[in-house]
Amino acid sequence: MVSSQHLAEGSSPGLSELEFGVTQVFHAFSRWMVRCMTAAGQPGLSAMEILILHSIRHRDRPKTLADICLVLDINDTHVASYAIRKLEAAGLVHGGRAGKEKTVRISEDGIELCGRYARIREELLVRATSAGPSQEELSNMASVLRHLSGCYDQAARAAATI
Repeated sequence: MVSSQHLAEGSSPGLSELEFGVTQVFHAFSRWMVRCMTAAGQPGLSAMEILILHSIRHRDRPKTLADICLVLDINDTHVASYAIRKLEAAGLVHGGRAGKEKTVRISEDGIELCGRYARIREELLVRATSAGPSQEELSNMASVLRHLSGCYDQAARAAATI
């Protein structure tokens, strides 16, 4: 199944099929994050804001804007800055400093919210996927997606020079 037959007629119809699947997964994942966060008690956050909140929560260490953008592969730092300001205004993160560099750290309210999100995720999503691919298969799929991410990034750099 593809969304663009003219692309599938090339030398890699499987890649076109994968692209359509990634598109569907991306939109479904975004909807899921927003609805799960709403169910956890924090409506109004975008998928990007939720990703950034979870990234800040990771390992409970302060993060810089550069750290967050690098890990989440965000090219536009303004998008991340806006999200962080919105999360700070909601009381979910706190700003700080490490030397001259600004940092952001999860707040107690943010920790509690991420915990509620994790419990809902476990109950609704993890349970629903347990009959699907094994943990090893999921890990292999993630590895393939990371490899393809690198291919798309390299192709994007090449396309910028044309």
